[in-house]
Amino acid sequence: MKLSSRLLLTSLCTILCGTLALHAPDAHAAKKKKKKTHALASSLRKSASVHDNVHFSQWKEVDAFIDRMAGRHGFDKAQLTSTFDQVRYVAAAIQLVKPAPPGRPKNWQAYRARFIEPHRIEAGVAFWDKYAAELARAEQEYGVPAEIIVGLLGVETIFGQNTGSYRVMDTLTTLAFDYPDTPNRVARMEFFRSELENMLLLARDAGLDPFLFKGSYAGAIGWPQFMPDSIRQFAVDFDGDGRIDLTDSAADAIGSVAHYLATHGWKKNLPIAFPATLTCGEERHADLTAALGRGLHASYPLQDLKSLVSTASSEAPPNILYGLVNLENGEEPTEYWLATDNFYAITRYNRSYFYAMSVFDLGRVINAARMK
Repeated sequence: MKLSSRLLLTSLCTILCGTLALHAPDAHAAKKKKKKTHALASSLRKSASVHDNVHFSQWKEVDAFIDRMAGRHGFDKAQLTSTFDQVRYVAAAIQLVKPAPPGRPKNWQAYRARFIEPHRIEAGVAFWDKYAAELARAEQEYGVPAEIIVGLLGVETIFGQNTGSYRVMDTLTTLAFDYPDTPNRVARMEFFRSELENMLLLARDAGLDPFLFKGSYAGAIGWPQFMPDSIRQFAVDFDGDGRIDLTDSAADAIGSVAHYLATHGWKKNLPIAFPATLTCGEERHADLTAALGRGLHASYPLQDLKSLVSTASSEAPPNILYGLVNLENGEEPTEYWLATDNFYAITRYNRSYFYAMSVFDLGRVINAARMK
């Protein structure tokens, strides 16, 4: 079996095993799941076989991209053509970026259980103990608490344990020029072409072979899973060894996460979020919907939200702005939170309330575990 096929099946097994563990189906559902798993695996094997002979350097769109890189950044066209001759098509990346099928309701508690679990907590305590000095220095320089840096690195890669094994050149090229047919296909292809451009610039600036960079199926790299553009803009040499290494330097990962959040709106000493209870009835549904739809920023004085929600926390300052966050729980009641600009700074890393709350929650749980 060729390498691309092996990578594809490894990713498939990882995702399917996680799905089975998360939903714990009954015997009948397990049989149906097993049939679907076998069918999908068979489909992906065929897809991998078909795409093993793809030659990106022969694609018109890739040739135009090479011309642009030569004109804009001075790359040698022949050399870049030779580089794209070595790129492999990653069918798994195409499958994994496809949106989930509609119909399944969002479930915050199920999502949370994937990240707030014993292995991550234990690994987080060990990581924090080992790198306490670097975490303290990052907090001092950038104002981002150790709790948040630890929570984010735990959610992203379990502190460097799962950084991805795909060649980033392969995944970015595949997604840049053959993104699946989705409503946002054009925008996503432009995004991945931009990241491919930055990948080549990153490798050239570092004097490295671009095929040495390994990452996720979407091209994210290292402990913090930075995309190439983010590495070039926000990664820092926090261990002072003269180079930035997000794969093997925990210190660089710590400093880079802190620098990223500080650059994206993190405010020192500002709290993050407070649990809230819905106080309004159906007659205020339109107002509640409007409050929930104000975007990824805090814009309400606490007093303005009191007619919709209340918080039992005495620590919620009355003189700052908040946003209203809802965490849906499937058939169970929705959780509501009052979020500050620091919560929304985390969403600049990943535009998901579930993600941001997991980072916040995991950091708190790990900190509590350290104190025992």
